[in-house]
Order: sequence, then structure tokens, then C-alpha cells
Amino acid sequence: MEYIVSARKYRPMTFASVVGQSTIATTLQNAVKSGKLAHAYLFSGPRGVGKTTCARIFAKAINCFNPTEDGEACGHCESCESFNEQRSLNIFELDAASNNGIEHIKSLIEQTRVPPQIGKYKVFIIDEVHQLSTAAFNAFLKTLEEPPAHVIFILATTEKQKLLPTIISRCQLYDFERMRVSDMVAHLKHVAEQEGYQYEDEALQLIAEKADGGMRDALSIFDQTASYCQGNITYEKVMEDLNVLNADNYFRLIDMALEGKVSDMMVLFDDVLNQGFDGGQLISGLASHIRYVMLAREEQTTHLIEKSDSLRQRYHEQSQRCKPQFLYNALRILNDCDLNYRQSGNKRLLAELTLIELAQLTQGEEDPPGGRRPIRELKAIFNREDASLSTTQASTPTTSPHPSQPKEQKEAPDFSPTAPQSSAPKAPRQPKKKVEVLSFKSLQTAEAPVEEPIIEEEETCTNEQQPFTVEQLQQEWLAMCERISKSQAGLGTRLKNVLPQLEPPTTIVLNMPNEDLLGQVKKIERRIKKTLELALHNDAITLQLTVNSEAFNPNIITNEEYLAKLAQNYPLFRKMCDKLQLEQI
Repeated sequence: MEYIVSARKYRPMTFASVVGQSTIATTLQNAVKSGKLAHAYLFSGPRGVGKTTCARIFAKAINCFNPTEDGEACGHCESCESFNEQRSLNIFELDAASNNGIEHIKSLIEQTRVPPQIGKYKVFIIDEVHQLSTAAFNAFLKTLEEPPAHVIFILATTEKQKLLPTIISRCQLYDFERMRVSDMVAHLKHVAEQEGYQYEDEALQLIAEKADGGMRDALSIFDQTASYCQGNITYEKVMEDLNVLNADNYFRLIDMALEGKVSDMMVLFDDVLNQGFDGGQLISGLASHIRYVMLAREEQTTHLIEKSDSLRQRYHEQSQRCKPQFLYNALRILNDCDLNYRQSGNKRLLAELTLIELAQLTQGEEDPPGGRRPIRELKAIFNREDASLSTTQASTPTTSPHPSQPKEQKEAPDFSPTAPQSSAPKAPRQPKKKVEVLSFKSLQTAEAPVEEPIIEEEETCTNEQQPFTVEQLQQEWLAMCERISKSQAGLGTRLKNVLPQLEPPTTIVLNMPNEDLLGQVKKIERRIKKTLELALHNDAITLQLTVNSEAFNPNIITNEEYLAKLAQNYPLFRKMCDKLQLEQI
């Protein structure tokens, strides 16, 4: 006996047996009952949802000699029998994908002129009509608008947007929808019972979800899995055959994220990859899972979950452990990962970072109103042995030697890599009144002096006489030079080469290499003095400015000296200079 696939064997033959398109089937039945038939129909929708099937049933009912009261074909008259035996001369099917030229349309137009020998109408079913050429469309327009009275056109397409507006305007439109999972499961149960197969509801549910709204695809997958399972269609076998990730992995990942177990999530993710699944498949599946969990929180949205009753119950149980804010943020994070997955150079790292972000969502509070998020620290990803030690150290209070004075916890940074820190303890600072912070951002240019601000003595005087060493002096000097603005970068660089000396107790000697630099420093002498007083905590500092070129040794090498050194170290360079007759070498 010849084997016939389920998509053909169980193809609907009546309007009542059409699955998932009850509205369209009822409309066509009423048209047959009332006799109010249009001259052209356009059936559009996704693949495998019944467009061609409804066109055949409709064509059969139109030519039936004894239609029923419901508008169905009787199935016993001469027209119905010829249609069932595929020898009807009144129903023509044309595949526009392979017959899309103008000559094929001209041949079809010639056939429309001949009236039917048996029945009332000649019905032309043109499948995939959007693939007709532009010339064929133009040749077809006039006949489609005003065909002979005995001709009815039924056009079917999966891409209505590719049709000319002039074609669409001449037809009655019927938009076929995707099949619902529940309708497909019911039909698959009927087929399994007719074939004598044993099945599990979860297995048929998985087949229907894999079909993505197409009944023909669902029946094809059903035949495939039935062969693999040898007549006993189980959930586990279907998952193996279709290479579908088990939903238990998604439940486990969410539970781990709620508990902050990032290590376990990484191990589970690695197991999924070792099973041959792609990281993007896990991310998209996890996003769908969280959507189902969110829908399961409310009773009025539970029907939107196209899953079995047992899975719906599991979604509901997990939803009670998840806060709404966690679900919303998790969906946003997974959606961003899904969008960036294809462009990512390191896809595994992107997926792992996404899983880590999910685990971090549970440690913070919900976002406050107004769109502002709380400032929070990320909790530890992996357990650390020194966590308790660091917590103990952080909780130890810091006491001040003088309770009446504020605590000073900020230490002076080391601005010089060569200047050592002094081990002498600093005396505690006295409380200050309005101390103005002095900086070198407003230093004058070499041409025009900057007007110094008027600083009253009681506002800037700290009344400190703390001793300091030459190392501390040089350190603060370099720190002061580093703070000079970019516009005075040249002056700051030259001042770095001036090494200040200390004449006890508080006289600072600055030896300048030339009069030019000395003049520039004198213009800002008061600012330098105030800055050093604040940095060294000593108000008795005096500056002594002198010119001493011998003390200034920037160790600058001239161009001639540099070239001579190159010629000495590299003979080929010397040879090149001789050939080019370069001087000063």
C-alpha cells in the first residue's frame, strides 16, 4: 500500500474540517448558500495555514449540483466525484512560481472564453500569484476586472505586499491567520488516534510550537517524530529528534539567578553548549521562559501561555518567587543580548555576562519613582575566603587623637616618584575659616601679570608652625608644578627642573637658570608662597629667589651631539652622512 504523508492524507475536504480558520470558512459557506459569489478572491497569509485547501473546498462547493443547507458540497454528485478523483474540467490550478510569464497568462485568458461543460463555473486557482511578472500582471488586469460570467478567480499568496494595488482592488480579501497552538494540538491528537499512535500531550505541544503557526509544518514534523519514536511519541524523544532544549534548564537558571549562584549558572551554561546547543538559542529561549513566568503571575494572562497545564502550573509556582522588577529587568537584559549576539566577536562571553547580570538583579531594591536608580554595589560573584576579614576591618571605627577636632583620614599623596615620604608625624590641623583653595589654573602669562585676589590675613592664616624636611619641600614643589594648567604647561615644565633648597628653619632657596625665568617667578611669588604654606602647614616660610645657572642642569643634549652619538654607534648611519655630505657630524 502506498504511503501518503499526513499533510495530504488528512487534508480537509469540507469547511467543517478546516482547522483554525473558522471565520473565513463560515464566510465562504454563507456565500455558497446565498449564491452571492464574487468574480475574484484573494487569499493571503503565512505558509501552511489552509489557503489552497480552502480554495479547493470553495471551488468544489460552487460547482456542486446538490449543496447542503450549510453550504457544503454533497460529495456524491458528478461534479464532486470528478473533483475527488482529480479529473474535473472546471477547476484549474496554476502555479505562478513556474508559470509566471505573459504567455502563460494569455493561455489562461483563452481558457476563460470556453464555458464549462459540467457544472456552473470555471474556477481558476492561481497559487503564489505574487511571483507573476509585471507584464503578466498587466495582461491579467482587464480579465480579472471583468471576467466572463462563468469564471471565478481565486488567487493565493504568502506576500500580499508584493502585489500591485490594481490587482488587490479587484478582489475580495481574506487574510488567513497563523494557527493557534491549541488548534494544532487538537488536530494532531486526531491524526495520532487515526494512525493508532500513542502520545503524550507535552510531545504534541512541543511539535505544535516548533511548527510556528503552520499546520502543514506541524504534520510534517509529526510524521518525522512518529518515525523516530516508532509509534510511541514521548516528550523526551521529541526533544531529541527536534534538538530542542529541555525547559527544565530554564527553570533551573532562574532559580539559580534568584539565589545568586553564578558559579552554578556557568556550569549549567557549559553543559548546554556541550550538548550542541548555541548560546543564542539559550538566550532567546530564556527570554521566552521569563515572559511565560511574568504572564503566569496574573490569572487573567495565564491563557496567553500556549503550554500544557503541567507547565503552566510550574510557571505559576516560579512566578510567586520572582518580583515584577526582576522579571522586567531580566527581559530587558536578555533582549539586549539577543540583539547584539550576532554582531558579537565573543558570543560565549556575551552570554555569560548576561547570565551574571541576571544573578545581580536580585541584590538591589526596586527602582525609586522618577526614573532614578539607587546607587548600589554589586554583590560578590564567587565566594571569597577573606570576605569576613575585610568586613571586620571595614567595621573597625577610626578614633581621633583629639575628640574636639574633626578626623583627618585623607593622607597626602606622593607626587614625586623619587622623593621619599617623611616618617615624622604631622601635627593636627587647627580649624580654619574660609580657606581659599589656591591653584595654578589662573597663573598669569609671561606678558601680563595676573591680578592677585585680596586675601585677608585672618581668612588664610592657619597659625601653624609645623617643621618640614627638604624631602617634603621637594615633594610639595613637584605636586604644585603638576597642578599648573595646560595653558602654562611650559612654565610648569621649567619649574620642575628648579630644585628648591632649604635653609633652616623656613627659608626656601630657589635657584633660577636665567633672568627670564626669575622674572616670571617673581610675578607669582606670593601665590607660590601661599601654596607652599598651606601644603607644608607653616606660615613662617620665606622665599629667596636667585639666579644660578650652575645649579640648573636639565641635561639637555644638542642636535649636533645627538647626531654625533648616532654616527659613533651606527657605522652605516655615518656612511650615509658621508655620501650625502652632511655637516656638523
